[in-house]
Amino acid sequence: MSDERVLRELNQAYVDAFMHADAGWYDENLADDFVCIESDGSVLDKPRFLRQAAAGPDVATYRLAEVRVRVLGDVALIHATGVFTRRDGTTGVSRYTDVYAQRDGIWKAVSAQITRAAGEPVGGFAEAGG
Repeated sequence: MSDERVLRELNQAYVDAFMHADAGWYDENLADDFVCIESDGSVLDKPRFLRQAAAGPDVATYRLAEVRVRVLGDVALIHATGVFTRRDGTTGVSRYTDVYAQRDGIWKAVSAQITRAAGEPVGGFAEAGG
């Protein structure tokens, strides 16, 4: 299986783990030195991220609208846009970049950065390179 395919599957599994509060999946697939920068600017290390994941999502639904995978040797960037519905019925958009590193032949997420906005996605990712 190609690296891009593996990373696309990991990206979908990451979203599924979010929606199902599956901290075990994250524990297995995040590097020990994983760092997440949340949409509010807070920084979570892996233990804090796992606790937050186990508490469950703050949205009722989340679907990926766009995904772009860029493999750069033993590092890969996943840029994605998701559309979500909050529990109160309002909608929003998140854009994120996840960074994966291949360690001993296994892709692990090492970093995530999330930005949230209101409404539906506008525009897409430019297909320049990668």
